[in-house]
Amino acid sequence: MKPSNKNKIIIGVTAFCVLYIIFAMRPLGKELHLIPEWTQDIFHVNETAQTEKKELIPFKLGQNIGYFTEDGSIVRNIPFPYKAAVSDSYYAAFGANNNSADFFNADGTKAGTIELSGFPFFDKDRIYVFLPGGTSFVKCGSDGKALWKFENYAPITAFSSSKGGTVAGYADGTLISFNNDGSVNHRFSPKGSRHEIILGAGISSDGNSVSCISGRDRQRFVTAKKDKGHSRIVFHEYLETESSEQVIVKYSLNDRAVYYSYKDHLGVYSYDDEKSYHLPINGRVIQIEESSSESLVFVLSKNDSKYTVTVLEKYNHIASQFSFEAECAFIQVRGKNFYIGRNSKISRLTVSKK
Repeated sequence: MKPSNKNKIIIGVTAFCVLYIIFAMRPLGKELHLIPEWTQDIFHVNETAQTEKKELIPFKLGQNIGYFTEDGSIVRNIPFPYKAAVSDSYYAAFGANNNSADFFNADGTKAGTIELSGFPFFDKDRIYVFLPGGTSFVKCGSDGKALWKFENYAPITAFSSSKGGTVAGYADGTLISFNNDGSVNHRFSPKGSRHEIILGAGISSDGNSVSCISGRDRQRFVTAKKDKGHSRIVFHEYLETESSEQVIVKYSLNDRAVYYSYKDHLGVYSYDDEKSYHLPINGRVIQIEESSSESLVFVLSKNDSKYTVTVLEKYNHIASQFSFEAECAFIQVRGKNFYIGRNSKISRLTVSKK
């Protein structure tokens, strides 16, 4: 039987996307290789895919969220008209003035209902709701019911969480971290800038260390640890270029380094070396993902419609970069597999060192 014209088009588009990524890459050197495996369209949902004992990997592309498997099956694609939240564990779509929101497990079963006005936010299996006004938030349990609430007078300008706690930065330059029961762990103002504001914040997996990008007009990076009940700044530095928008601050998987983005750069502070490294980045960093098996870090940045993926080895060495044009994009890393989404396509590349 001859293939239909429709199948020919699908095959042609898939081949083009794979070749595009291959030829857009810079040489990776003698040891590091990214091998294309497959490309799928998010609108080609496989409703009969066997997902038992398979990890469901989240995606968000344009006005669509969903999940796919490592072997290339798109198992769920949910369009949303206004806003949506998605993580490894949960997803939800919601409107501008919702008083409640149903949320669902990755497998599509209903997880619960969040009976709060505001905007849900999922970080792995952690659930938060940012309340109207932008100054307060609630942490919820797995059923969507409120566990604790923190109210403030200044707007939230940075936010992050880990299994060890939650950290929030505010427009008045205050950084506050919380234990899992809602009690305050860190609370301090880095100061040192003409205009005080927290533009990015991160928290270690045990909750005892926090880091941030603070201030305008002498912007700086600050990292602090809990020491005998007090927050002790262990390192800080002023940055050569400044960001005027929210930035990413993220701890490495082993908590031995902190990644922090600022204008046209990625900073990396190593606790082992007790020093920082600075790498040029094309555009604004929008995602940082780390490989647990290959000691590689993948950084996705955006400059207008041009996206760039930068691959780092040992925190501070650029091993590879490649760029592409897109309306929207994302990256994910699972073991030796690197996933990249572009417009309505998702591709998998296997990472290997030979």
